[in-house]
Amino acid sequence: MARRILVVEDEAPIREMLCFVLEQKGYEPIEAEDYDSALSLLCEPYPDLILLDWMLPGGSGINLIKHLKRDEFTKKIPVVMLTARGEEEDKVRGLEVGADDYITKPFSPKELMARLKAVIRRVSPTSIEELIDVQGLKLDPVSHRVTANDKPLDMGPTEFKMLHFFMTHQERVYSREQLLNNVWGTNVYVEDRTVDVHIRRLRKALEVEGHDRLVQTVRGAGYRFSVQAS
Repeated sequence: MARRILVVEDEAPIREMLCFVLEQKGYEPIEAEDYDSALSLLCEPYPDLILLDWMLPGGSGINLIKHLKRDEFTKKIPVVMLTARGEEEDKVRGLEVGADDYITKPFSPKELMARLKAVIRRVSPTSIEELIDVQGLKLDPVSHRVTANDKPLDMGPTEFKMLHFFMTHQERVYSREQLLNNVWGTNVYVEDRTVDVHIRRLRKALEVEGHDRLVQTVRGAGYRFSVQAS
């Protein structure tokens, strides 16, 4: 699944260049030209990263970061600021309010991608091809194998995708709608209750060594993957 990157930039030529570079590198850019349109795009499915200009019509990048950090669902989205401001105090201010990195215009596409990848590596629980191990439950995205205490587990492709999502997004509650968007995608029509069916199948596959306990139901909210007792 391509990483969604929200590009918030009021200058159309720069915004178009950024989106072109991101698409060429396999990302899914979404565009906002001002403060209000950026706010309207902070919804399901949430962006995986935000490229944010300092000065925007209708508000500032600094205020947008403050808004992000106040919201439970957006506070962990990494932000890379783009700006013509090169003064040290401005960089410090941006980082202090919660930006993860800071790129001063003009910059090269090569520098941009290197900085983005560095931020993603820092904030992501795992890279897309890295073996994941949670208390003896191992998932290998490359070979598409899952084992529990070295015993191979048999599960369908949807359960595999769901488990991969859970294992890379631990300790957070996801509603059925959020799971649908993240596992099935936004362009597929699937009923909410389908999630429950696949959760049951996933737990059935995991129960061999007792790892089904990691997939927890949170009454009235959704599901959570956690090593802690529910």
